[in-house]
Amino acid sequence: METFNSIKISLLAEDDRPREKLLLRGKAHLSDAELLAILIGSGTKSLSAVDLAKYMLKHCNYDLSELAKKSIADLKKFKGIGEAKAITIVAALELGRRRKLITEQSKRFKISSSADVWQLMKTDLLDEPIEHFYVLYLNRSNYVIKKQLISSGGTTGTVADPKIIFKYALECTANGMILIHNHPSGNVKPSEQDRRLTQKLVDVGKNLEVSVLDHLIFTDVAYFSFADEGLM
Repeated sequence: METFNSIKISLLAEDDRPREKLLLRGKAHLSDAELLAILIGSGTKSLSAVDLAKYMLKHCNYDLSELAKKSIADLKKFKGIGEAKAITIVAALELGRRRKLITEQSKRFKISSSADVWQLMKTDLLDEPIEHFYVLYLNRSNYVIKKQLISSGGTTGTVADPKIIFKYALECTANGMILIHNHPSGNVKPSEQDRRLTQKLVDVGKNLEVSVLDHLIFTDVAYFSFADEGLM
């Protein structure tokens, strides 16, 4: 582990200690490392909690999304992070993700482009290590009626049952739908299976008068839209 010129938190000026700083100045004045240090609680003999937090963030390229991807086992690899601290960090980051999700869901969202879909699905699919298949069900004006998780699978695939997909469509009397699944690998290119499934659902949708408007392959940094690419 790298060495830092560590100073015990107890020796810092009171308004420089993370907890005291939050109380005195408010949460917005704390850095990511200071907020993480509050979750960690205590450091090691050689590192304060703030230094340990800085070390962890450095190994995540100072990217909280990268930190959110780490499992409890991954976090325990950092010296000074035991199971209890790892669980606290994972729980806090998950609460943040859910808060964003609730905020997004509380707003009635209109889909005008594939970019709208990608923005809407970020709260569900960012940092996910396994594949998930979602469907957005839309009314005639392209407002989202329902966002439904259809299935979750492994790192390389998940099963999307057309019967289940159209069951939800009929239950909420949707006029259209948009398919979304993520590729944890980061590869946005659709597989042959993705192409076959899309065409099958388009065909079923025509018979049931529920239009399949698009199919997005989602990654953390980009997406592929079947509609944008003229494949629908």
